[in-house]
Amino acid sequence: MAKVLLGMSGGLDSSVAAALLREEGHEVIGMTIKTYNYSDVGGNSQAGSTVPRDTSCCSLDGINDARRVAAKLGIPHYVADMTEEFGSEIIDYFTDTYLSGKTPNPCVKCNREIKWAAMLRKADALGCEFIATGHYARLREVNGRTVISRAADAVKDQTYALWAVRQEHLKRTKFPLAPYTKAESREIARAHGLAVANKQESYEICFVTDNDYRRFLRDRVGTVRDGRGGSMDDRHAFQDGNFVLHGEPVGRHDGVPFYTIGQRKGLGLSLASHPEPLYVTGLDILRNEVIVGDDEDLFGNELTAHDVNLIKYDALPDEGMNVVAKIRYKDEGALARIVALPDGRVHVLFEEPRRAITPGQSVAFYEGDDLVGGGIIS
Repeated sequence: MAKVLLGMSGGLDSSVAAALLREEGHEVIGMTIKTYNYSDVGGNSQAGSTVPRDTSCCSLDGINDARRVAAKLGIPHYVADMTEEFGSEIIDYFTDTYLSGKTPNPCVKCNREIKWAAMLRKADALGCEFIATGHYARLREVNGRTVISRAADAVKDQTYALWAVRQEHLKRTKFPLAPYTKAESREIARAHGLAVANKQESYEICFVTDNDYRRFLRDRVGTVRDGRGGSMDDRHAFQDGNFVLHGEPVGRHDGVPFYTIGQRKGLGLSLASHPEPLYVTGLDILRNEVIVGDDEDLFGNELTAHDVNLIKYDALPDEGMNVVAKIRYKDEGALARIVALPDGRVHVLFEEPRRAITPGQSVAFYEGDDLVGGGIIS
């Protein structure tokens, strides 16, 4: 049996992972990562109080829940302060991506840089051979590579968010929940008497505690890492911006970063002059324009992706390969052909048009149940 460092959020899944690893006979150390200072992110304080009401996966309540589970199972538990790494790797990336007119996927980057790279450094310091998480995904060895496959629970499958994890890190990873469904995990938690058995999941971005990324950007834009300072409107003259339909201004917007491809609500356009629904179909940060159009304008059948990471293979075949490609977490995926480009990017051509392909988001490639890899939509 091995010595394993387990990432514990204080939620159901990582708590059950701890119980399962203990049952298998591993020496388990629980670690909860403190990723941000609660006073810095704002947005979720109780009325009349300076105490944050934070229910996210990395909250103070989560740390306390993880500590209680570890005590119940008889394993050591530590809290690792990674606020500096998380701030520079994740929060700055999140802010800068929105300010560039794209829509970030911070959980994918957090998985690679914090939950794996940084956790493995902690594992080395503690003499642990492996790390483990509560993700629903399967691992197996194929031709010397560690391959990620879809979880047994198709509804809970989390492979889409794991495409960026490096191969050398996967070789030191365990996913104890791979064969279980969410319902089965709850039963396991009840059988072990864990107080988190009925705890509900948190779906918001952990450091945007009120799930209002626009508020978060407004609060943060004066303190981005290069120290430019000033308000968002002053820095980028966003108040001079327009909604553009077929090249003509049709209204005013609040700032390009406050919109995303496919958005319909919150545009504030007159129904009298535009009786048909309009959607955000493009963002032009240089022209300071939010481009709108009909639903049919949202469809496209190709994209390019950068920051590509391959998991199942060392490289793509020269002629490319057929895959199922997902362009968002809840996307069922669609048939596509992917071809490596000379500059390291990948070209993706779908058999049928896809709705709201969004720059900055992730595209993940599948061959059957196996995760081939993925990249960031350019």
